[in-house]
Amino acid sequence: MRALDSPEAMDAVLVAALAAGINHIETAPAYGPAEAFLGRALQRLGERDPAGRSALVLTSKLLPGPHLEEGRSQLRACLKRLGIERLDNLAVHGLNRPEHLAWALTGPGAELLAWATGEGLVGQVGFSSHGDTALLVAALESGRFSFCSLHLHLFDQERLPLARHALAAGIGVMAISPADKGGRLYAPPAELSVDCAPFAPLELAYRFLLAEGISTLTLGAARPQDLAWAVRLADAGVPPSAAERQVLAAALARLEAAGRERLGADHCGQCRQCLPCPNSVPIPALLRLRNLAVGHGMEPFATERYNLIGRAGHWWEQVDASACGRCGACLPRCPLQLPIPDLLADTHRRLAAAPRRRLWG
Repeated sequence: MRALDSPEAMDAVLVAALAAGINHIETAPAYGPAEAFLGRALQRLGERDPAGRSALVLTSKLLPGPHLEEGRSQLRACLKRLGIERLDNLAVHGLNRPEHLAWALTGPGAELLAWATGEGLVGQVGFSSHGDTALLVAALESGRFSFCSLHLHLFDQERLPLARHALAAGIGVMAISPADKGGRLYAPPAELSVDCAPFAPLELAYRFLLAEGISTLTLGAARPQDLAWAVRLADAGVPPSAAERQVLAAALARLEAAGRERLGADHCGQCRQCLPCPNSVPIPALLRLRNLAVGHGMEPFATERYNLIGRAGHWWEQVDASACGRCGACLPRCPLQLPIPDLLADTHRRLAAAPRRRLWG
């Protein structure tokens, strides 16, 4: 999704990915020219290294919503751009709302997905999602999907129980963007680097997910050197050894302690007991951003995410902290007795800024 400067840039990234031991490439029609560039790179790879090409697992995605014939046309176009006859994995791209799930289970999407697998055009069907917990549970328990791609991050662990549930049910799990949406960890602030020692923040985040049993992790590379992290993680045990777990646990404890010390009594524990908010303010999500900004110096990331609120459609939150009416409904529910309206106001003061364009959307 990022190696889009030229077809040659995609080719260089694909070669570096193979050299780093990566065997799974995920793309989507929504990512501009990514599929077309990748198709050319795959063709060149097949000419140079047929064994390496045949070892690759390919995933692409289709947005929910099209009617059957339109969906068939979109999938055929996807295959043509990639230069393949069969896609290993097809995901519903952004199964974020109940109507998206209905489309996939009982609407035109159900016919499309059944046709795709029945015709042998697709090996298995899954979904990616930025949706809420109830929606994800319904999707995972529907019996329709063989894999899912979820936001699973060291600094946002809300969906980890869902991932464990999926894995226990034999459903494959991929972590979406642990490096970027997980905190812009490729460019960490100085205090975060100190907090995560002896690991770099991005390395700690990936090792944390591996220790949680999430073995399919994404690295969104724009250049070959962006894949150096894959090489560094090649020795990570899956599952980690007892010694690795001990070092990891110590680093995670130091990270947690450092954040709590800077936040003091204002640390939000993310228990979610403050919900629901009468004004639909996503209190835990907003206070998580404040935790990161104040606790770990991650203000650039927190500001970026905060200012996408209401501007990214169903891909992100719709209501920011300015919608808090100070009704006080959340106060008696908070086990930490946090002054939630005051913290929300502080979050808005800290993070509200001029909007920035999303990479996609």
